Amino acid sequence: MTDYYPYPITTGRGDLALIWRPGEDDAADELAVDELGRLLAFHDPKTLQEYCDRNGWELAWEDEGTLDLGVVRWWVEHPSLGSVPAGLLLDAWNFFEDLSHSLKAGPPLPSQGSIHDSAYEKIFGGEALGPTAGEGAWTDEETAAVRELLRAGLNLWEQAVHRSSTG
Repeated sequence: MTDYYPYPITTGRGDLALIWRPGEDDAADELAVDELGRLLAFHDPKTLQEYCDRNGWELAWEDEGTLDLGVVRWWVEHPSLGSVPAGLLLDAWNFFEDLSHSLKAGPPLPSQGSIHDSAYEKIFGGEALGPTAGEGAWTDEETAAVRELLRAGLNLWEQAVHRSSTG
């Protein structure tokens, strides 16, 4: 039986909760969509729980943080105004990957290559953006590649929310 998890998102326009589920075997992790392939998005936990109950999905409530896409957008659009926690960018990167696997329509994320792989390894270690990162710091090329990927992910998110099936 697949586990379902509430996935809280905050943006400059408000909060939403999505339904995330891990992929089984080699399948990709994904976010729940309706029968038309639209992202399921809920404005409050009660409506989310009612939807899951109607569909026989048991939600596994965990004390996970909320992904703040407003902060991610700020970092992408204003690169010289400071940094954000590396963990937030890693969470956003993973979220956009899951989102892109889940949607039937929408712009794809940019192709990823060795520059992305290197940047991901560095950010996964948590030191890519820190002032003491040294050799583990992102190069300018890696930073630009991550910004491009996150910008595309934010655009995909905006389109998905615009077309979403909300409760």
